[in-house]
Amino acid sequence: MPQLNKGGKFVFGLSVIQPNRTIHIPPQALSEYDATRDGKVIIFTGSKITGGFCVTTYSLLLNSKLKHILAECPRLRDCLLSEGEFIQYKGRKYAWVSIDKSGDIKMPQSTLAVLELQSGMELLSIRSSDIAFTMGAKGPLLEKARMYEGEIPAF
Repeated sequence: MPQLNKGGKFVFGLSVIQPNRTIHIPPQALSEYDATRDGKVIIFTGSKITGGFCVTTYSLLLNSKLKHILAECPRLRDCLLSEGEFIQYKGRKYAWVSIDKSGDIKMPQSTLAVLELQSGMELLSIRSSDIAFTMGAKGPLLEKARMYEGEIPAF
């Protein structure tokens, strides 16, 4: 998978939000983050520049310096929120959603609305850290991906 410019962020591919609100996560991101392991992932709001959302797993979060998020948000930790229902914590919004073994996430319409996403939009899957990857909806990286002359897999 390419880096869109030398020394730049590594991208896994482009995913399109399907009319039924399904988003397919690129296989390399699934593998690298072991995202299908628990059958659910934690999503949280992306940056102002990139938009979209970030994806992590319970195990990655529990074993990171950000484990306090789950400790201080027991409703998120214990899945006491409805699927896709957000909880606010220190400037970001967090929710959990189911992910199937093939890497498909079906977002509730209310979740897409909070994230300002809709059917047909492209999301660029970007390696963000060892804890999470981003499904970016806007900004310079997505524009670079659209202009990239090499191949970026689409899902």
